[in-house]
Amino acid sequence: MANVLVVNAHPLTAKDSQTVTILETFIEAHQASHPEDVFTMLDLYQMDLPEIDGNLLLAWQALQKGTDFTELSETQQEKVRVFNEFTDQFLGSQKIVIANALWNLNIPTRLKAWFDTINVAGKTFKYTAEGPTGLVTDKKALHIQSSGGTYQGQDFSAQYVKGILNFIGITEFDSIYIEGADYDPENAPEIMAAAKEKAKALAAQF
Repeated sequence: MANVLVVNAHPLTAKDSQTVTILETFIEAHQASHPEDVFTMLDLYQMDLPEIDGNLLLAWQALQKGTDFTELSETQQEKVRVFNEFTDQFLGSQKIVIANALWNLNIPTRLKAWFDTINVAGKTFKYTAEGPTGLVTDKKALHIQSSGGTYQGQDFSAQYVKGILNFIGITEFDSIYIEGADYDPENAPEIMAAAKEKAKALAAQF
């Protein structure tokens, strides 16, 4: 049995989103192949995400200097608590699935906010004399991304997701890039069909 954390960073449903369509295809196939796995769904556009702001930064500085957690303001305590919950949720999962669309050559801002909660010094990576070292070596990840053009996974968004996961130690990484449906709409059905087949194939071994 494994805990599967699904991070959906798309505001639309499968009816209007290629990303979510392939995500749901993967989830359905994975549940059929691994019925013992436990899924946790994070719909980033249906929840409040802790963003790094002045309150969080000052709270972390105070805690590092030895200030007791209860001495922080109520706002700071709540932001630190929620931020840590996202970190712990990630650490408690063995399989990570991230789904987003490519917007203006980058990831959605809400996905960036989530990545900030899992890129934490002392928890998911550490500083050494040779440079930062990832501490997360017990997880595998899948990235699902749609884009109107064709980038073959070399766009900033795809490279950022893979780079951050590699940075914290995750090297077992797969991807499904749904590319070119806007550039070549006549072939959109074939593009989606190929993505669905890849999703089903990866689900069996993920």
